[in-house]
Amino acid sequence: MIDTSDFDKARKMLMKESSPVIVKASGDQFNRKIIEYGKFDILLSPEKGERKGSLRSIDSGFNEVLARISAKNGISIGIDIQELRSLPKKEKATRLSKIKQNIRLCRKAGVRISLLGGRDQRDATQLLMALGASTMQIKRAIFL
Repeated sequence: MIDTSDFDKARKMLMKESSPVIVKASGDQFNRKIIEYGKFDILLSPEKGERKGSLRSIDSGFNEVLARISAKNGISIGIDIQELRSLPKKEKATRLSKIKQNIRLCRKAGVRISLLGGRDQRDATQLLMALGASTMQIKRAIFL
């Protein structure tokens, strides 16, 4: 797993890693550059961080442009279930709403979803279904 906010360091680390390579999302500029670079498998938690949404929109750290680029480069979006379990209730609710929006964007663009840290596959599929994933997305999901 690559956990840095510097694009050049991440790119050098990607050359050394073997598959599957997971990159932790950092900032909007870093996420855009790393998705365009595209030599990894999973972008983990793009919704994470201090993002302010307006009254009518949610800033989930992922948009249609990034979704199309991810689909073109074969990058899936990762959801860390272990991290979600450890959050306080209010923060968990806002993160789940952002994840729900990202799932909707992934469905539209054809991006795969990856779930990390689930206890079993049945619980993970039920979570995806509750968040609004289609049955085709659940069948194509990667469970790690």
